[in-house]
Amino acid sequence: MAVVSGLLLLMLSILFVEARTQPNQFGEIHLGSQLSPISNLHSWQSPSGNFAFGFYSQGNGFAVGIWMMGQPNNTVVWTANRDDEPVSFNATIHLSEEGKLLLRTEQGNENLIANVSEIAASASMLDSGNFVLYNGSSVIWQSFDYPTDTILVGQNLTYSDKLVSSVSSSNHSSGRFFLAMQADGNLVAYPTNSAGLSVDAYWASNTYQDSKKGLSLYFNHQGFLFMDTVSKKPVLLARSSYSCNNKTTIFRATLDADGIFRLYSHCLENKTSRSVHIEWSALNNQCDVQGFCDFNSYCSGMGANADCSCYPGFAFNDPSEKFSGCYKNVPKSFCTGTKEGQMYDVITVENILFERYPYSVLDEKKENCGLSCLEDCLCDVALYKNERCEKYTAPIRYGKKDINESSIAFFKVKPTPAAPPMSLTIIIESKKSLLLFLAIAFGSVTFLCFVIAISTFCVYRDRAYLYEKLSGIISLAGEFTLRSSIKVDVSTPDEMNLPSWAYQCFAAGQLDKLVKDEDIEFESLERMVKIGLLCVQHDPASRPCIKNVILMLEGSDDIPAPPAIAPFRITA
Repeated sequence: MAVVSGLLLLMLSILFVEARTQPNQFGEIHLGSQLSPISNLHSWQSPSGNFAFGFYSQGNGFAVGIWMMGQPNNTVVWTANRDDEPVSFNATIHLSEEGKLLLRTEQGNENLIANVSEIAASASMLDSGNFVLYNGSSVIWQSFDYPTDTILVGQNLTYSDKLVSSVSSSNHSSGRFFLAMQADGNLVAYPTNSAGLSVDAYWASNTYQDSKKGLSLYFNHQGFLFMDTVSKKPVLLARSSYSCNNKTTIFRATLDADGIFRLYSHCLENKTSRSVHIEWSALNNQCDVQGFCDFNSYCSGMGANADCSCYPGFAFNDPSEKFSGCYKNVPKSFCTGTKEGQMYDVITVENILFERYPYSVLDEKKENCGLSCLEDCLCDVALYKNERCEKYTAPIRYGKKDINESSIAFFKVKPTPAAPPMSLTIIIESKKSLLLFLAIAFGSVTFLCFVIAISTFCVYRDRAYLYEKLSGIISLAGEFTLRSSIKVDVSTPDEMNLPSWAYQCFAAGQLDKLVKDEDIEFESLERMVKIGLLCVQHDPASRPCIKNVILMLEGSDDIPAPPAIAPFRITA
């Protein structure tokens, strides 16, 4: 009997230890439990299986958070230490025997997930989406008290609480916008890179109250978002209107990455499928969000299709993330005592508006507004609106293009550089090249003229034609001027220089010496000799052009008297 009792006690002890290290059917997590991103146990789920706490993929590693289970993607609703770097697959989450919720990294570091002074005895992932730590029956820490970008049913925002948007749907680090519950009773949205002043606000609940008690944002099980206080009637901000046909519905309100606060409903079709619906949106147009496009850029478009563009004279800081703003792509100009207007051009953009705190306001006509900016070295842009010229210096923020805005902006930009002036050396070299080209071209025409003259004479070489003999004489004359040795049957030495000899015969009226006893018409002979003598002049300027040669050969043009050809001697 004693042996049986001992075995029974041993079995109960083993069961007790096992129960302390694993979640039970009600989602209780005992001391000593742990999670790993690469093990089968990488999360602790709520009893219904709708929510889970543990590791989820982010970037090139893992983050710790809470998500709503669903297909095709889970919906992350909370992230621990959201701005820490993702951890590797060797990291682990521990609810330690010392009652602390820890993240142990590959390097052996231990980071607190829940920073609490009391010692935890257990933990639970609740069906509400709230992860809690208990000391006995008391809650000593809960994720609902530290919201990131989302609140769930039963979760409230009180004075000094705020939601901060995520970078994107896949990166849940702190993003560009926040929604704050203020002491004046207003729930207000701002860009994170602002001072949180009234000029920076782009949406507010308009629930201002005089008392200093403040308001709270409540979210009930019917999907109603309302502002509540003990002294006033609740103010309804949003309510669910989509019917899930009696199916399980989970509501959430999220400050999305684009800066718009939205109410969502998730209808559970079955264990793996659910539909998502937008029940309410604080704004309908992304361009209404202050800072949707960062410094020196402006927003255009409607609804969820907004686009960011740089102002003239600016370029994107990161072309892959156009909402990140722009920088001035020319060096900053300084007042150097010269006329600014001589250094810049103006590009106009219509229907544009941005934050209006000008350093100067003038009563100028529209056509003079841009000129005034050109002549002011401090001015980067002038805005003409309501018959006033306002001057601004970069950076320029909260830009938005709206066709309903009657305005025109004059942006001062560096002019496109003109081609550098041609140097004197280049000009001289160009002239030399041109002269060389003309010389070659004129020489070629002259040579062609001479060749045509010779060819023409050769055509009439046949004795049946009138000019055959003369053509042979002129051909011999041209040939002899180009060659230093040729056998010619002449009676006197002067006849060896055929052009000079032909001119002497022409001048003396003794052309019959050129043809000796042959019977040739004298006028035709004289005409051909004059053409030949003109074509073999030593001075190129004295030679006729090819057009005139053809006209003279055809007899349709008068032939001028050829200049004298100086005699010269050729030595053997």
